[in-house]
Amino acid sequence: MSEPHAHRRHALRNHLREQELDAMLVTELLNIRYLTGFTGSNAALVVHAADEPGTEPHTVFCTDGRYLTQAESQVPDLERVIERASDLALAERIGGTAAEHRRVGFESQHVTVDGRDALADAAGKAELVRAPGLVERLRLIKDETEIEALRMACAAADRALADLIEHGGLCPGRTELEVARELETRMLDNGAAGPSFATIIAAGPNSAVPHHRPTGAVLAAGDFVKMDFGALVDGYHSDMTRTVVLGKPADWQREIYELVRASQAAGRGALSIGTEVKDVDAAARKLIEDAGFGERFPHGLGHGVGLEIHEAPALSQRGDGRIAAGMAVTVEPGVYLAGRGGVRIEDTLVVRPSTPELLTLTTKELVEV
Repeated sequence: MSEPHAHRRHALRNHLREQELDAMLVTELLNIRYLTGFTGSNAALVVHAADEPGTEPHTVFCTDGRYLTQAESQVPDLERVIERASDLALAERIGGTAAEHRRVGFESQHVTVDGRDALADAAGKAELVRAPGLVERLRLIKDETEIEALRMACAAADRALADLIEHGGLCPGRTELEVARELETRMLDNGAAGPSFATIIAAGPNSAVPHHRPTGAVLAAGDFVKMDFGALVDGYHSDMTRTVVLGKPADWQREIYELVRASQAAGRGALSIGTEVKDVDAAARKLIEDAGFGERFPHGLGHGVGLEIHEAPALSQRGDGRIAAGMAVTVEPGVYLAGRGGVRIEDTLVVRPSTPELLTLTTKELVEV
């Protein structure tokens, strides 16, 4: 695993040189995991712009004594320092060797005001420079190691839902909580380390609440059942929503389901390299608006997914930026009719040079359970 992490650190160095930074102090744990592979709960990392791949004498990783053995295993290719206050220890190390003109970036979006002052005191002569989002900018584009983890996470979720349905887990008389717990257990049985987030099971009128939390509400014949869930594999999150009906659907249920399915297909079709993210949202939203349900689609079309369940880019009316190859995103339009029921259909996809790679493979036909 050290090779992809070394490559990512090299890519960060290119950004540091563009920003005229001599080094970067990384303190956000997910960014440290991205750059080193370390999965512990306390760490800091200094990446030096002058280092090169395969020879990183100045780039230093720090954690505390609880993770001594883990750090040796997960970060074998960098110098390791063991100190409890990892961020301050590396800031002091920078300050002890820095000339007055040395510019060191820090993750200002993740550091408190008091934290910044403490780092500045420790860094001494080095100038601390705000450098928000430099690592997150790299994380926008997934490499093949990351995509494989996402692929495995999506497969675990697909198999879990198939097992749930096959073994009669979706039926009248069960509660939303019972279904949620079983679905999460089945994801574990299919290789997940855990759920990506708290599973959403929403039945009947509750399906009209976009982020309903499962309750003791009992599933009944004729209900829509909306299931929004995901699996966690190697730190990467999958995200999928499917809506089924218990028994034969009513005409109104077929109508909004087919509308959302067409909208979702339009959103997936708009995921082409160079397209503005707000235009992807617009392609899906237009179908729902033209059908008179625009106000019933109150959220953005989708979001990036990776080491976090919600990452950049935001596929929304207010989103900024353009689609690029290697982005992993969700496409999840919905229509919600208060007091009756709602539909959301969501996939996780990876943008490719031709057509997007679909990672969530469960059918999007209306399933009658």
